[in-house]
Amino acid sequence: MNKYCLTVACPTKRGIVAAIAGFLADKGCNIVDSSQFDDINTGQFFMRISFLSEQGVALDVLEKGFAAVAEPFDMTFGFHDEAAKMKVVVMVSRFGHCLNDLLYRWRIGALPIEIVAVISNHMDYQKVVVNHDIPFHCIKVTKANKPEAEAAIMRVVEEAGAELVVLARYMQILSDELCQKMSGRIINIHHSFLPSFKGANPYKQAFERGVKLIGATSHYVTADLDEGPIIEQDTVRITHAQSSDDYVSLGRDVEAQVLARAIHAHAHHRVFLNGNKTVVFPASPGAYASERMG
Repeated sequence: MNKYCLTVACPTKRGIVAAIAGFLADKGCNIVDSSQFDDINTGQFFMRISFLSEQGVALDVLEKGFAAVAEPFDMTFGFHDEAAKMKVVVMVSRFGHCLNDLLYRWRIGALPIEIVAVISNHMDYQKVVVNHDIPFHCIKVTKANKPEAEAAIMRVVEEAGAELVVLARYMQILSDELCQKMSGRIINIHHSFLPSFKGANPYKQAFERGVKLIGATSHYVTADLDEGPIIEQDTVRITHAQSSDDYVSLGRDVEAQVLARAIHAHAHHRVFLNGNKTVVFPASPGAYASERMG
């Protein structure tokens, strides 16, 4: 039996759940997990259903047949094969903690992704990436060549068939044009000190101010830099006894965890854009299982 998921977003209206459940039942599908949210503030309804196609109905047949159900409710919907792995391009600069964490999770199958390329504006991680049999592309970015560099980045993304771009501490600001072109398909990670502590050394600033919580935020990239819709956040507590170097190490650890969780949610089709916010449903049973131990 094939396991699929269905994602739905539409204006709230009576009968949505009944229509969806009835369609799946008629097609010989058994629902094994379901999450829904009705936003009374925006009038929008969101739903994610994981189901088994017990009679072997193919994904394209389900998608074609569901169009008649979706039309009266003005639904935006998608059917997804839960066995399929999302193609991802990772972009990195000189901080490698998030990249290395993602490479490990990818290698053991803890994330439902296929890393199809790594792009960097430096050569620091070429050997690490190539040793994982992943194509590495060094694309230098300056003020003078930014349009050409971003065109080269998009060529890599498109030729690799990537569905998602992950900025794993990529320290270059993307243009508005690129952000708009890849809207909802670029995920970033950064510390949660913004807007209080900006600049090149935010952890030192936090140490000097005696900050007691270090956090990280992962979000979709928009033209508003670090203000895109938030997918995942977390914090770690600090005491007066920690040094400024401790702040950096603890911060990098929480950044790696938060980014991985955001990618996991996106790749499992658990994230829905809801204006300037997101709806993030919990993972289905078994979604965190790894294919191998290490």
